[in-house]
Amino acid sequence: MTLEQEIVGNAMQMVVVSLQPGQTVYCEAGKFLFKTTNVTMETRLGGPSDRGGQQQGGGSGGMGGLLRQAMGTAMQAGQRALAGESLAFQYFTSRGGEGTVGFAGVLPGEMRALELDGTRAWFAEKDAFVAAESTVDFGIAFQGGRTGMSGGEGFVLEKFTGRGTVVIAGAGNFIDLNPADFGGRIEVDTGCVVAFEEGIQYGVQRVGGLNRQGLMNAVFGGEGLSLATLEGNGRVILQSLTIEGLANALKKAQGGDKQGPTGGLFSTHAG
Repeated sequence: MTLEQEIVGNAMQMVVVSLQPGQTVYCEAGKFLFKTTNVTMETRLGGPSDRGGQQQGGGSGGMGGLLRQAMGTAMQAGQRALAGESLAFQYFTSRGGEGTVGFAGVLPGEMRALELDGTRAWFAEKDAFVAAESTVDFGIAFQGGRTGMSGGEGFVLEKFTGRGTVVIAGAGNFIDLNPADFGGRIEVDTGCVVAFEEGIQYGVQRVGGLNRQGLMNAVFGGEGLSLATLEGNGRVILQSLTIEGLANALKKAQGGDKQGPTGGLFSTHAG
């Protein structure tokens, strides 16, 4: 069953979902806006696949099945906590007719509904997830230590698999690109990557060499020492506003500009 949804708004978009009787959608805690009275709300630690496992384990696995499911749920929650994600999900199910529920992100910007057909996973930056059908599984993907430590936002990625609709959000405006249209590779500010399809190779490279121009790029260019690289043939979604850029703009407006005149390497932004 396809999720019927409409993305509304401009500077701070929201998604309004129409649920058929018995249909379930879930969101990360803190993304819920409103619902009609015939839509039930349940908060749980486990993801959609975990709930299905609990029902099966309780019927055939007895105490052993319940214990395995409890351990699986704890591992999922622990993984999300390690990644800095919310521990819980909220589930919304329509009862006794069609229901409506609304969700939003946490930053001023756009939203995008992605349709998964079961053949390709999607990866997104941390905190991009807003809501999804119960047929979509939410997971955490850790990049390799070297890439992750260099890439900042790229160290932890959200991973979506299965079939159905998943809604993500980002900051500013979105642009869709395919690296194959640009020679197979694009280089991006690490904070601008919102999401990309499975098959796209994500990496991090140093901005220039350890020479005069490389140091000028790092110190005065505002990008730090690294850029994200995206290679392959597939869809990539970028955002025009980075969280660090928004934070620095707010600090400057409050008279507490922590970035200084050079930005980049000398930025004192701790986030």
